[in-house]
Amino acid sequence: MQKIEVSLESIREDIKEFYNEKEWHFLTVNGVALKDEKIEIQWIFSKYDAKNEIVIFYTEINKDDVVPSVVDMIPSAMISQREVVDMFGVVVEGSEKGLYLDEDSMTAPLSGCAL
Repeated sequence: MQKIEVSLESIREDIKEFYNEKEWHFLTVNGVALKDEKIEIQWIFSKYDAKNEIVIFYTEINKDDVVPSVVDMIPSAMISQREVVDMFGVVVEGSEKGLYLDEDSMTAPLSGCAL
């Protein structure tokens, strides 16, 4: 597994440079609650035809940061981006909330689950 730290400002360009849809399978956008109300956002890929070859791009954000969308490059990212919005209460460009949570559900249930 390779974990690559990126900035919010460079993530779209970094993924665009890295991603080849014939070589890499996009798995998900993931969030991890950290201390001091910070969240680690991860974009996770696995290599086709390679056992256990995983690349994770990650960045640490504040709850009020806006996370760039990668849907124009990776259309399937729409679902996981919306999940991060629901579960962590962050803003991801062009991603609406309300995919997984009912209207009366707890808002951002994973945002306070720091390691």
